[in-house]
Amino acid sequence: MGAARRGAAVRGYRLAGVPCTPDGTPAPDHKAPLTRRGFKDATTDPAQIRAWWARWPDANVAIATGAPGPDVLDVDRHEDGDGFAAFGRLKRAGLLAGARALVGTRSGGLHAYYAGTGQQCGRLPAHHLDFKAAGGYVIAPPSVVLGRPYVLLGHRPATARLDWQAVRRLLDPPRPAQARPPRGDGDAPAWPRGSPPCPRATAMTACSGLPAAPSSPAATPGRLSRRAPCPKPRHGAPWRARPGRRRGDGRPGQPRRGNRRRRTAR
Repeated sequence: MGAARRGAAVRGYRLAGVPCTPDGTPAPDHKAPLTRRGFKDATTDPAQIRAWWARWPDANVAIATGAPGPDVLDVDRHEDGDGFAAFGRLKRAGLLAGARALVGTRSGGLHAYYAGTGQQCGRLPAHHLDFKAAGGYVIAPPSVVLGRPYVLLGHRPATARLDWQAVRRLLDPPRPAQARPPRGDGDAPAWPRGSPPCPRATAMTACSGLPAAPSSPAATPGRLSRRAPCPKPRHGAPWRARPGRRRGDGRPGQPRRGNRRRRTAR
C-alpha cells in the first residue's frame, strides 16, 4: 500500500510539473538522496521516474524547490523552540496570503507551498524559519521519516508568491547606521567654527625648542590666519640633534660633511 501511494503521489507531482527525485532508503528511516547528484537529478521525465521507483519502490519523494517547482516556507519545531510565533506575525502582516498547499512535517512543523520563483534559499535561525527556493529541496507527502509521515493538510489552486526579502525586513530588520563622531585631533573635540585659530607649534619650532609664533590678532572669523614664519635659531641657541644624525652635522657655523671642499695639490 505504501509503494502504491508513493507511486500515485509521484505521478501527481509529475503531472503538475514538479521535478521529483527518490529520497530515503527502502526502509525509510532517514533522509538521504538515492541518486548520485541528489535533488539536482530531479525531473519530470516519466520514463526516468518509473525507472527510479521500480528500483526503489518504497523510496520517499523529494521535490526540487524554485521554479519550475514551488517555493516553500519551512516552519521548524525543535526542542529549543518553534517558528509558529514568527509564522503568526507574517500572517497578520499579510505576507503569507495565497499559499498553494500546507504540509505537516514529521517534527510537527509546517511547509507552506507557494508559486516557484528564482529567489535564493534563506534562513532565519532565531525565528526557526527556512526558505526553500532555487537550489533547495523538501521531502513531500506521503513520505515517512523515522516512522513519522509528511501529511497534506490542505491544497488549493493558487499562484501567490512569497517575498522572502519582505519576510526578512519584518522579522529581522536592518540595524540603523551609527552616527560618526565629529572629526578632530585624536580624542580632542573639533575646534569651533568661527573661533580664533588655535596656536600650534610647527615642525621646525618643535625641533629647535623655540616657542610657537603667536597667531595674528586680525584673523578673519571662520578662517585660519597665516602663522608668522618661524625665526631661525641663533648662534648659541639650544639645538636638538635629530635621531639618526651625528652631533654637529648641519649645525649652524659648521659645514656639512658632504659639502666640504676637496683640497687640490698645488
